[in-house]
Amino acid sequence: MNMIYLRLKELRNANNLSQAQLARKLGISKSAVNAWEMGISKPHIEYLAELSRVYGVSADYILNIERDYIDATGLSDRERRIVLDLVNALKEEKNS
Repeated sequence: MNMIYLRLKELRNANNLSQAQLARKLGISKSAVNAWEMGISKPHIEYLAELSRVYGVSADYILNIERDYIDATGLSDRERRIVLDLVNALKEEKNS
């Protein structure tokens, strides 16, 4: 079961924000944040993107979607292409 509401509350608390402070950052009501954290409603995609930015995490993390990923921060476009080519080659090798 995907319990987004638990992750949202965990992230807000970890960032030392009250529901009212987060609501002000997002330009929404405190009751909207409360509804998210109680599992009554889920944030719209635009708020999901903003929450990712505010907390410095991916939308996948907020949504509790576990994925393997490679952090390419600081790599040039050429280096990113090399890493992607390597990953694709390994996937092909595994599937053959």
